[in-house]
Amino acid sequence: MVENDRSCHGMLPYALLGYRTIVRTSTGATPYLLVYRNKVVIPAEVEIPSLSIIQEVGLSNKEWIRAHYEQFMLIDEKRIAVVFHGQLYQHRMVRAFNKMVRTRAFEVGQLVLKRIFRHQEEYKGKFSPNWKGPYIVCKVLSGGALILSDTDGTEWTKAINSDAVKRYYVGMTF
Repeated sequence: MVENDRSCHGMLPYALLGYRTIVRTSTGATPYLLVYRNKVVIPAEVEIPSLSIIQEVGLSNKEWIRAHYEQFMLIDEKRIAVVFHGQLYQHRMVRAFNKMVRTRAFEVGQLVLKRIFRHQEEYKGKFSPNWKGPYIVCKVLSGGALILSDTDGTEWTKAINSDAVKRYYVGMTF
């Protein structure tokens, strides 16, 4: 299609036409339809007649205006259909994501490791351990928050999100 690197700019309009006229899964419509409020008219398929086609077909001005008015009235229905399709798509994505999520329930007295994030003072570099601990779960709060304590029994004042901890199994070797 492109013989050398210097001639690829000539194919850009065709690539953009293809990108703008393909139906997107997330919206159920083409980007062209959402921007210009009409389906794209290419020479191969003529949906809304232009002036030259009107003269050839012989439509009167009233018929041409009525056809455009009907298309204009369908714009709101098309937009509502796109919004509805987007909501269904989001619902499907949430369902697919939730299938893969495993809920982790922590109990009081369990041993856990706390993740060390890059922005924390405890972070020592990329070759240092990513987990610190073990710690003991003192309280399990709603929404996945935990109150931890050190192994010597000093309880933390701040709660930590359960996404930042993982279970610690004593005696396991890897």
